[in-house]
Amino acid sequence: MMKDRIERILTNRLYNDCIAMIAECERNRIFCRHDPEHFISTARIAYILSLEEKAGLDRELVYAAALLHDIGRHRQYTDGIPHERAGAQIAAVILSECGFSGEEIELITAAIGSHRDIDDKKRGLLAGVLYRADKLSRECWRCSARPECSWSEEKKNQTLVI
Repeated sequence: MMKDRIERILTNRLYNDCIAMIAECERNRIFCRHDPEHFISTARIAYILSLEEKAGLDRELVYAAALLHDIGRHRQYTDGIPHERAGAQIAAVILSECGFSGEEIELITAAIGSHRDIDDKKRGLLAGVLYRADKLSRECWRCSARPECSWSEEKKNQTLVI
């Protein structure tokens, strides 16, 4: 079951159209990109955190949230809409098309909508796990654009160890 719905996300036309638009917007970006590699890394780290912290989060919901958490990035670039808000709206459509229930969609889109909220950082909730995994997926310690990066030193992932 999990494989089917996650596979549906990965092959969803809107999902892939958004990824293409993000790639075009970030074509000349020197900083971290918001691409499938980032989404998958975030998903894997989020699930590891969930297991290590005994948060009891459903693997499929963790993966769905992580694969979709930055899907609204192109709207931030083109329309100035915060990507977490645009992403929650886009994710709701994709999740519905991929067979997620209304309750699951609400949980996932709430996590996407607040995945940048530092207040959720330490909580075991899906948004908190997503927040931390999003940062941990970045290789700040070896990034050539680090001196120009606007992230605070506290936000930057300083080591490989999580």
